[in-house]
Amino acid sequence: MAYSQTTMPRFAKFSWAVLAYTVLTILWGAMVRATGSGAGCGNHWPLCNGEVVPRAPSLATLIEYSHRVTSGLALLAVVAMVVYALRLYPRRHRVRQGAVASLVLIMAEAALGAGLVLFQLVAENESMARAMFMGAHLMNTFLLLAALALTAFWASGGAAVGWSGRAVSLGERWALLGALIGMQLVGVSGAIAALGDTLFPAATLREALLQDLSASSHILIRLRLLHPLIAISVGLFLILLGQSLRGKERSPTGRRLCTSLGLLVLAQLALGGLNILLLAPVWLQLVHLLLADAVWVVLILLVATRLRVVGPLAEAPA
Repeated sequence: MAYSQTTMPRFAKFSWAVLAYTVLTILWGAMVRATGSGAGCGNHWPLCNGEVVPRAPSLATLIEYSHRVTSGLALLAVVAMVVYALRLYPRRHRVRQGAVASLVLIMAEAALGAGLVLFQLVAENESMARAMFMGAHLMNTFLLLAALALTAFWASGGAAVGWSGRAVSLGERWALLGALIGMQLVGVSGAIAALGDTLFPAATLREALLQDLSASSHILIRLRLLHPLIAISVGLFLILLGQSLRGKERSPTGRRLCTSLGLLVLAQLALGGLNILLLAPVWLQLVHLLLADAVWVVLILLVATRLRVVGPLAEAPA
């Protein structure tokens, strides 16, 4: 297939759809953890309790099995996106690179999910190994979303991105890098906090606070205190960064991204407080994660917009 202006919009729409579907798949994965259904298929992978299609499944098995099905469909969607990009765009084009990176990362995502099952780091497992695995899983999830978002962004006409490819100050470039690292820390600490909430539920807010402050509490309980502290610090930094960049950004899209980042972070901080007050109900955990993914994607697009390459190189294939 030739590189043409008529087929590019179709690919852009498809790549945005793949990103949206992947977010839904991630949310369903959080549902598996929040409901303690990770062992619904036993310690079998990719089979479920030794079967391709489980017979007379329990609710936990249905939840876990449906997540595997949706994850498999997400992998197939990314494979289709890669094939589409390879046929549509010339060699070494940034859209091709983004699509291939997405495939590598979603395969890593599948491997991490399989590792959780095969090493039995699911259900009631309280080990630090599980917390570390989940932290790595979350980091890879964010990288996958970044690759998918950049693929869609570039397919929609976004310019190439370079560390020194635009007239932005060194301080701004480091601030953007710090924002990305900060969001990764928020995500990892949030994954550990969510695991603690799942394994050690409290009946009241007072009980939860006493658990957090007790030296005899499990390490996962004591670690969950870090998440709100990190989230508030990084959130305030993102709001200030977005406001600062809004005055510098000339494009309407860039200014909208700055505004969206601030509003999403404020909503996320409010949801985080509500999550604590309501003792982390499953539905609120999912909404909280959805907003976290939205903040991350908007931040990725803002970074790509600020560090875009201007001039002839903006349309270069590489």
